[in-house]
Amino acid sequence: MFEYDQQIVHALLTENSDFQRLYHKHVELKHRVQEANTRSEGMDEASLENLKKEKLLLKDRMAALIEDYRRAHA
Repeated sequence: MFEYDQQIVHALLTENSDFQRLYHKHVELKHRVQEANTRSEGMDEASLENLKKEKLLLKDRMAALIEDYRRAHA
């Protein structure tokens, strides 16, 4: 995730509590989706799709924060 923005991600993880919260929640959801996909965790398809949508929403919010950071430090 955000392979080309690792320096910005690191800075935001250090400086921005909102980004930290979003990042950690995204990691948690990523693991839950992976577990559901391997069927380690019993989950119906609708619940899995909701998790994926929530994860994508978090990623979009983090991308917006990264872009804001990029503009502010250009």
